[in-house]
Amino acid sequence: MKTNVALPPSDFRDTLPTADASGGRRWLYPRETTGRFTRWRTVVAVVLLIVLFAGPFVWIDGHPLFLFNVLERRFIFFGVPFWPQDFYLVAFGLIAFIVFVALFTVVYGRVWCGWACPQTIFMEMVFRKIEGWIEGDYNARKRLDASPWTTEKVVKKGLKHGVFFLISFAISNTFLAYIIGRDQWLTLITDNPAKHLAGLSAIVVFTGVFYLVFAWLREIVCTTICPYGRLQGVLLDKNSLIVAYDYIRGEPRGKKHRAEGDGQGIYTERNTLPVSPSSKPKGDCIDCKLCVQVCPMGIDIRNGTQLECINCTLCIDVCDSVMDKIELPQGLIRMDSQANIEQGKPFRFTARILAYSGVLLVLLGIIGFLLVSRPVVDVTVLRAPGQLYQHETGGKVSNLYLVEVINKTYQTLPVQFRLSRTDANLRFVQPLSSVPAGELTKGMFFIDLPEKTIRQNSTPLHIDVLAGNEVVDQIETTFLGPVK
Repeated sequence: MKTNVALPPSDFRDTLPTADASGGRRWLYPRETTGRFTRWRTVVAVVLLIVLFAGPFVWIDGHPLFLFNVLERRFIFFGVPFWPQDFYLVAFGLIAFIVFVALFTVVYGRVWCGWACPQTIFMEMVFRKIEGWIEGDYNARKRLDASPWTTEKVVKKGLKHGVFFLISFAISNTFLAYIIGRDQWLTLITDNPAKHLAGLSAIVVFTGVFYLVFAWLREIVCTTICPYGRLQGVLLDKNSLIVAYDYIRGEPRGKKHRAEGDGQGIYTERNTLPVSPSSKPKGDCIDCKLCVQVCPMGIDIRNGTQLECINCTLCIDVCDSVMDKIELPQGLIRMDSQANIEQGKPFRFTARILAYSGVLLVLLGIIGFLLVSRPVVDVTVLRAPGQLYQHETGGKVSNLYLVEVINKTYQTLPVQFRLSRTDANLRFVQPLSSVPAGELTKGMFFIDLPEKTIRQNSTPLHIDVLAGNEVVDQIETTFLGPVK
């Protein structure tokens, strides 16, 4: 049984993988690999890319599935419309999302970064693939970048960056379609450009941003710009599932060769001298460095958990392929917890995981209740600013009110207003009997009260709002009047 082997300090990094000795940018050339995790990541990436590009163009019953129109403050999520008045739902949703991210990271590490983050999906599954198709494998890309500017280099670089720009343009248009909606986006790109300078300028700016991110910044987004990469250091502990190198099994590293005459492909230590009984046997890691070559962040996973690791699992696939070739068990690099590697402890639910889960369930319950109980009509009634009471004929006093009615459904709703006091009268300046689907309607009305029934300066009033025969909202306001 192997024991814990401490690595010498020289085996750990003391420089950044993306910086050279002078502090300049060191370009990364990840090597491609295949394996079960890579195949699953590809499937997940294809599904998410289809969903992303199809999202703003999928309509159900004449309405978009998604819309995030911050300009007009209109939002549609899975076909359900939301208004600024529903901001409390957004607040609870953001809190639940933050707790979910924390819980997910505590349990599963940075799986989001490697499997679902748009930055990773576009970079590794789209832009790097295109780069490989045009410029060749990782060695060919190195040679091309190091070579002088020839016709071949100009053609390949020009073609690559041209395709990068076109994809960035497509992403920018999709992003804008999420904001302004499919129909407005179609008008924007088909109408006279002089009428849509602001929208077209936004497309150009976002195209430049996406091109800069995927053509030049790349891994810098994950290590420097994105706050989640630095947050993970606070969230992870020894019980979190991470991409981990089993140093107990793998150390000390050493090359191996096929034993002469065994005929079974068994690898042994390469050593021409007799092995003394006290010498330690080599570990399973043959120091091929393929795990470093395939890493899109340029790190050596054998140095332990690092800020740059995005749990893309490429090192797992390439290491498993090496283990198959030398006929050793897979899993030298695997998804595991540090506690399991060090002490052989299986994964278990800790108090922190249970606490996060409890908070998350409570938040999801609150959000579910608020969604179910959300009124289909939202009504705001305010007394007209700067207006006091007015004396009317017949010994009555009136107040002027402003009303806003938001119809949160996709059908036109008939609305009525009913006062709680039988001696009060409500009369609209302009008739308001219905509210169009998904629209905000404004109006004004007077409320009249007999002067003799007024007992205080500010009289509380209750207004029931009815859609058909159902009370959908109740408004509380006040009525100003003279007191003798």
